[in-house]
Parts: sequence; structure tokens; C-alpha cells
Amino acid sequence: MKAVRFSLFGGPEVLEVVDLPDPVPGPGQVRIAVRAAGVNPSDWKKRAGLMDEELPQTLGHEAAGVVDELGEGVTDVAVGDRVYGFSPDGAAQAELTVLSAYAPIPASLDFPGAAALPAAVETATRALDRLGVGGGVLLLVNGAAVQLAVGRGARVIGTAGPANQDHVRSLGAEPVVYGAGLVERVRALAPDGVDLALDVAGSGVLPELIGLAGGAGHVLTVADSAGARQHGVEFSSGDGGRALHALGDIGELIESGRFTLPVAQTFPLAEVAEAHRAGERGGARGKLVLTVG
Repeated sequence: MKAVRFSLFGGPEVLEVVDLPDPVPGPGQVRIAVRAAGVNPSDWKKRAGLMDEELPQTLGHEAAGVVDELGEGVTDVAVGDRVYGFSPDGAAQAELTVLSAYAPIPASLDFPGAAALPAAVETATRALDRLGVGGGVLLLVNGAAVQLAVGRGARVIGTAGPANQDHVRSLGAEPVVYGAGLVERVRALAPDGVDLALDVAGSGVLPELIGLAGGAGHVLTVADSAGARQHGVEFSSGDGGRALHALGDIGELIESGRFTLPVAQTFPLAEVAEAHRAGERGGARGKLVLTVG
């Protein structure tokens, strides 16, 4: 099968599409013929040598496709089913991949739309679970977690750039512009501050969030591990256990129109280097996705 791999650390030019052995699903796993795979910031961090030291490395943690082989004990899906989920080996950007956590693709989604979901939805759900976000809570947040928090019945204040205020409002949140003066703008909407705050951007605002939420214990970050240590805030990563139930739970919200995650741009697998360049440039509203076949 064809798969993305790199044997040297460096820029996008080190990425190759090479022939690798077909993977074999283990107990409880499924193999899919990949139709689309998500591209994430961790991909270019890995490629640059900022995360894992071993070489060579494959890439990709999330994919969508059609089941073509079942591991031992799998009874909840069948060969031919459309599913999406997580690759345990970081090898989803390939013609075939094994998924260790998976769910049926919501009927209204195509393969790129499904491949965009797993990492974003799991991260947001894990953070909201850890914070205990539910009905009646006033939450300050940005990113995909806005829609999920609104879906739980929370009142949400969402931070975004000036050009994205209407977009945040369309998601069911009260928008505020991030940057200097954030605290004053939030207090204009919530004079007594907020109950909880979630940092998904890692933009150095933890002290402001702590002040608004009434203490470090009411703040969680998924993007600023150094700031979390410095300010006594909880940092949540997948290493502490992932919210895999999100894969199955999100379907109802999608089908009812209460959650969307746009695909900003798709690239053929062979153009993975261009996808990395686009991601590193930034500015895209939505997910970058590789298509296969």
C-alpha cells in the first residue's frame, strides 16, 4: 500500500509517499480502505523533530473509510461499513490503516467531513468532561468546544478574531474579540466573571482566564503545558485517557444540525507536502484533509 512517511526531520520536502506492507488488524480493531485522513499541527511538529525521536515515521491519527477486514472479536461493524476513527500507530495517511477506536460515519457526512472530526471532537469532549461542563454553566472558550458546550446546555462566551465574531455567534455563543482588553470585554458580558474557562489556543492568556474564572482550579488548557505548570492549571492531553465516547456521541448532534466542523481544503495523498505548507501558513477556518483514491 501507499503511505506517507519521512526518514529525515525537516521541512515539508522530507515527506514521501512510499510502499509499505499492508497493516493487519489486531483483536478489537478494524482495517479500513482509507478515503480521507485528517492533517493536524502535530504532523508538522513530528516532521520537524519536535515530538518523537525515532526515524522513519509514518503520519496520521484520524481517518475515514470503508471497513475491509475485521480483527478478532469485532461484531459491531461489518466489512463494507463506512467508519471513522483513530489509528493507534499514527499511520492513517495511507491507502489502508487500522483503527482501534471507531464509529459509523453520520449519514450526512462525506469521507473528508468524517476524517476531520476525531481529533477535534475528542479533544473538546475530553476537556469539557474534565471541567464538568453542563447545563447552566457559564463557560469561556474558543474552538470546536463552543458547539459541544452549547449542546450541553452551557452559556458560552467564545473568543475569536474580529472577522469571526458572526461565526462564533452562529454557533450559539456570545462572541468577544481576543487580545488586549479581553478581560474587560468578557466582564461587559459577565460582570461577575465566568464559572469555567477552557484554553484551546495556547496563546498565553491563562492568567486572564484564571482571574475571570475565580481561580486556577476552574481553568483547563489543552494547548499550553508550560503555562499550565507555571500557573497551576490542569493540562489535559490524550496521555491521561481519551474521551473515545465522543466518536459515537457526536453523530446525533451532527444529524440534528447542532454541530459542524468545516473542511477548509482537501489535498490528494500525493500532495501531503502542500497540505503541511498550508497548515503551517495558518489562517484556514476548518480542517485540512488528505483524500485517498
